[in-house]
Amino acid sequence: MNSTIAMITFRAMLGRKRALLLFVLPFIMLVLAIGLKVTGYADLDVSSNVLHRFGLSTLLPLLALIAGTGVIGPEIDDGQVMYVLTKPIPRQVIIFTKLMVAIVLIVLFAVIPTLLAGLIMSGTTAQVTPALTVGVLLGGIAYAAVFVALGVISRNAVTIGLIYVLVWEILLGNFAPGAKSASIQQWSLSVADKLTEASQITSTVDLPIAVLLLVVITVAGTALATVRLRSLSVASAE
Repeated sequence: MNSTIAMITFRAMLGRKRALLLFVLPFIMLVLAIGLKVTGYADLDVSSNVLHRFGLSTLLPLLALIAGTGVIGPEIDDGQVMYVLTKPIPRQVIIFTKLMVAIVLIVLFAVIPTLLAGLIMSGTTAQVTPALTVGVLLGGIAYAAVFVALGVISRNAVTIGLIYVLVWEILLGNFAPGAKSASIQQWSLSVADKLTEASQITSTVDLPIAVLLLVVITVAGTALATVRLRSLSVASAE
C-alpha cells in the first residue's frame, strides 16, 4: 500500500457531496433498528429480515458502489490520476491502495452498522447478527473489487454499477432462481447461512462454491483494474 495515496483518497471520499450517502444509508438502518426495538417488534424473524433485505441486499451493494467507484473514478474523469501515474509507483500498488480504502469505507459504513443494528434488535440470538455481519464483510470485499475495476474501465461506472445493483442484485437476485446463484449477494448469504442455524437465513449456493466465487471475483476484479490502469498510462504517454 501507499500511505500518501490512501490519505488523499480518504480525504477526497469524505469530502465529496455524494459521501453524504455513506452516512445516510447506515443511519436509516440504525434508526429502523432502534424503532423496531423500542416498539417491541424486533424479534428474530424481523431482525433477520432487516439485516438480510436491508443490510446485505440493499445497503451493502449501494455503499460498495459509492466507495468502489468513488476511490478512483473521479480522478480518472478529471485527469488527476495522471499525476499519480507519472510517479514511480507500481500500478498494482495504486489499485491495491484504492481497493483497501474502499474496503475500509465499506467496513465503517456497512459492516459495523449491520453489526450494531443486529445487536440492537436481537443481540446474538441464534448467531444471526455475527453471521450476517461476516457475510456483509466478505461480500463487501468482492463488491469493492468489482466496482474499483468498473471505475477504472468506464467513465459511466456509477450508472453501470447502479443498473447492476438495482436490476441484477436487488431485483433479479431476490426473485429469479438463476440470478440468485450468480450474485455476490447470494454467495455472501451462503457464508452467513453456514454460520447460523436460524431457518430465516438460507442460500441457494453451496458454501465451497460460494467462497471460491467470492475469491475469484475479488482477484479478477483487482487484476482487471491493474491491467486497465497500465493501459491508461500508456495511452497518456502516446
